[in-house]
Amino acid sequence: MPYPDRFYPVVDSVAWVARLAALGVGTVQLRAKELGESEALKIVREALAVTAGTATKLVVNDYWRAAIAAGANHLHLGQEDLAELEDADLKAIRDAGLTLGLSTHDDTELEAALRARPDYVALGPIFPTTLKSMRFAPQGIAKITEWKRRVGTIPLVAIGGIKLEQAAAIFAAGADSIAVVSDVTQNADPDARVRAWLGQNAEAA
Repeated sequence: MPYPDRFYPVVDSVAWVARLAALGVGTVQLRAKELGESEALKIVREALAVTAGTATKLVVNDYWRAAIAAGANHLHLGQEDLAELEDADLKAIRDAGLTLGLSTHDDTELEAALRARPDYVALGPIFPTTLKSMRFAPQGIAKITEWKRRVGTIPLVAIGGIKLEQAAAIFAAGADSIAVVSDVTQNADPDARVRAWLGQNAEAA
């Protein structure tokens, strides 16, 4: 399967990671904020344990030291995280064999991301999102086509307020993957929603 998979849920707990792995989700990002180093290492190890032996690839958000220490394979950083890393730290991430995905919101961030030679670039928010306060206005679907033209063969992940009903248009605009948060975690029937996403993406692939 490609990395990241076309359906790419982002969740904040090991319980969610385990639930999605049991449903057969190929790529899951663990984004648990404001943890200390020992807490981060513990949760990453637990998440890796629940995905062991499954088809799920675990992406660790932010905690690159914990990801390296726990033996993770995939890492995602926001621009704030990237700005704090020195070249030596990026080298450590690469030396550990981690793939690296990076968030982008504007031209400056895209340029910074591309200098780090990421394994994928995320663009967002595509639509308004209520999950966290955003410094950037919604990008809209047209920006996906522009970004994809600029990143070329690097996989492009669209994120931010995206629902299943919008997936076809997002993919048609050039996205390789869609990161999904509230459309799964705040859905009245998350398992059914996940199965619908997996079915839609299987048909579109």
